[in-house]
Amino acid sequence: MSLSMEQEFIKALKGKETVNTPVWLMRQAGRYLPEYREVRSQAGGFLDLCYNPKLASEVTLQPLRRFDLDAAIIFSDILVIPQAMGQKLWFETGEGPKLDPIEKIKDLNDENSDELLDFLSPVFEAVEQTRSSLPDDKSLIGFAGAPWTLACYMINGGGSRDYQNVRTFAMQNPDEFQKIIDYLVRSISCYLIQKIKSGVNAVQIFDSWSGVLSANEFYNYSTLPTKKIVENVKAQYPDVLIIGFPRGAGFNYQTYIDETAIDCVSCDQSIPLDQIKEFQKSICVQGNLDNLLLLNGGQAMIDQTHKICDTLADKPFVFNLGHGVIKETDPDNVGLLIKTIKEFKRG
Repeated sequence: MSLSMEQEFIKALKGKETVNTPVWLMRQAGRYLPEYREVRSQAGGFLDLCYNPKLASEVTLQPLRRFDLDAAIIFSDILVIPQAMGQKLWFETGEGPKLDPIEKIKDLNDENSDELLDFLSPVFEAVEQTRSSLPDDKSLIGFAGAPWTLACYMINGGGSRDYQNVRTFAMQNPDEFQKIIDYLVRSISCYLIQKIKSGVNAVQIFDSWSGVLSANEFYNYSTLPTKKIVENVKAQYPDVLIIGFPRGAGFNYQTYIDETAIDCVSCDQSIPLDQIKEFQKSICVQGNLDNLLLLNGGQAMIDQTHKICDTLADKPFVFNLGHGVIKETDPDNVGLLIKTIKEFKRG
């Protein structure tokens, strides 16, 4: 793809000055949009939608038809990688993802990158279709779950409040757990590289459950694996831009930034703006409006949006949420948020 001008989102990730504050939202394609619900009903199940390139591309593009967003994020799910590795995956209504729990690396398929990429080929087809339909000034983001977060689901067999059993497994079986993490590092790297080859402009690594880890565990199971993925991806595509999102990392954010060599860090809503401002001394930042403020809308949302932009928009910055759009959110609130960001002028 040839661009007549550099995309605003990409300029921000590179640390360049932007004319306006670029914005996209985690889970911007999802159940809060009636057009998404209509397409999902056509697809059948959630995974059927993920593996249908035409429909996955359609729901990826839907938010950009409604709102003046700077980037689309390809519609998929972080758990397609464990499924491609041979783990049984299904979604239960009202309960979310379920997997047959693994106990050792032998519970997964033998490592074969060709088989993994072949299984996930519908995702790459969706990337190609979406990129061909996007205007040149709009970016396309690919994503993957981080090794720790994927391991949590794979060992636990679904969601949890604290994943104590997974941490216990790692403590009692450190060698086996490290083999699982290393396998995931290689699989995630292959997956992201293929997404870049298919047409995404940047990638984001979601470590949604990094906040349950102790400082030492965080370094070993979040920071170091992410660093290896960044190294693997950059070895193939040195200019690709990588966003890291270690949700709930707290005091571990700075080490994560320093060690992983990501290009941008996405911050959850628990991080004070003055701390995020410190991060901007070395890196582009992304975030961090509370998704509950977006759910409720109104003046409180507008005021916090102004505060975020006034604090961060003079340096490399991408506006986003501290977590994904909540399914009950009124689309009009999203429209008001985007309008507020686009009209913002620093005082």
